[in-house]
Amino acid sequence: MSKQVVPIILAGGSGTRLWPLSRLHYPKQFLTFAAAGSLLQETVRRAELIPTVEQILVVCNEEYRFLVEGQVRDCAQSKWHILLESSGRNTAPAAALAIMYGQSSIGDCVYIVMPSDHLIQNLDAFVAAMAEGVFWAEQDKLVTFGVAPTSADTGFGYIQKGSPLPGESGDAYSVAKFIEKPDHERATQFLTQGNYLWNSGMFVFRGEKFLAELGLHTGVAEPCRRALAGKSRDGNFVRPDPEAWTACPNVSIDHGVMEHTTDAIVVPLRADWNDVGTWSRVAALLDVDPAGNAMHGNTILHDVKNSCIYADKRLVTAVGVRDLIVIETADAVLVVDKNSDQSVKQLVERLRSEQHKEAEFHTEVYRPWGSFVNLDRGEGYQVKRLVLKPQEGISLQRHHRRAEHWIVVKGEALVTRDGEQFALRPNESTYIPRETMHKLENQGAEDLEVIEVQTGAYLEEDDIERFEDRYGRT
Repeated sequence: MSKQVVPIILAGGSGTRLWPLSRLHYPKQFLTFAAAGSLLQETVRRAELIPTVEQILVVCNEEYRFLVEGQVRDCAQSKWHILLESSGRNTAPAAALAIMYGQSSIGDCVYIVMPSDHLIQNLDAFVAAMAEGVFWAEQDKLVTFGVAPTSADTGFGYIQKGSPLPGESGDAYSVAKFIEKPDHERATQFLTQGNYLWNSGMFVFRGEKFLAELGLHTGVAEPCRRALAGKSRDGNFVRPDPEAWTACPNVSIDHGVMEHTTDAIVVPLRADWNDVGTWSRVAALLDVDPAGNAMHGNTILHDVKNSCIYADKRLVTAVGVRDLIVIETADAVLVVDKNSDQSVKQLVERLRSEQHKEAEFHTEVYRPWGSFVNLDRGEGYQVKRLVLKPQEGISLQRHHRRAEHWIVVKGEALVTRDGEQFALRPNESTYIPRETMHKLENQGAEDLEVIEVQTGAYLEEDDIERFEDRYGRT
């Protein structure tokens, strides 16, 4: 690999088919499956194994910025920058934005576009495939990676292999055709014929080459340039101009470029790849008992076969069922036939249309300073457990319609209340009346845990007036 290689990690997906574990405000790229870290963190670590990688660009929605920053900071060894989308515009604008940003600071590089929510377990094979892809990218080819299908899966797009090409390892092909997600009959034909691959959604190309092709086939490039020209910076965050960004066409790399270029090639990826896109694919990562049941957490089964039982918070038991997926979280349970798990997305769309909060939030809600869990709620009161990370703190704020009681259970809190500052230690408490300016900080080296009891006629999160905030929130 001669040129510097820059991974572009796309971290904006919503992972609706993995509800109720994946939710709008905490989607699957932040979850952990069969690995030491989250899918996003495993993607970062994997990218850093590629030779000549010195920095990483992450593209994500504005809403996920603190989750992404926290997880990347905890695992990245390379330099990294986070580009924030004010709205989702699909993979072609996201890649173009990152490449234009990279060109302004690094020059023309080879870029590897990687989803943040896949799992790859054979890292040696992954690095070898990337080396093959970079070789072809330096010959001005646009490279995609295909996975040999193991079933007639209708949840993937397919790539038909063309003629073999003599690359570094001789393991590359021209692309004969890209095929949208097929029905079961066509997917079965593809599996039988043997010259079709699942589309992995990963790409390698030289920056200038991709932008040239993008200009030929889409109207993406110019709005991206305007958005980047109007960018603002905030620490590790780069914010493109929202108005120009919204003007970008919503188009994928596949549809916008790869299906039109004459320079597309495909490299097989033989690296134990799993897109972790449905509960059936999660089941493939779990321990399986002799009856074919994939299990996670506290489960007891009797006369159950070929099922996936995932217990997140509580004991889950099952008797006499077959071919079911049962997923338990603190506030929701999903039961679905194994052959229908692609339809979970439609279920989530209904939950959102009917304004069920369980479609968007877990009982544990993440904030840049830590997280909180809703423990109980009734008329006129709400109880939460706050966890503040070391050296973090909530904004200086006040509430107009509720009062708060804080009881420290772990760590030491620094409290600001109407200009007065004082410390609270375990088993000590304080009262924050309505209309009182206040702030809670953790200046220690361990997590601070606080029980917060809210009282009042209105207890929603939008009753916050912020005066100072270290995270730039309004």
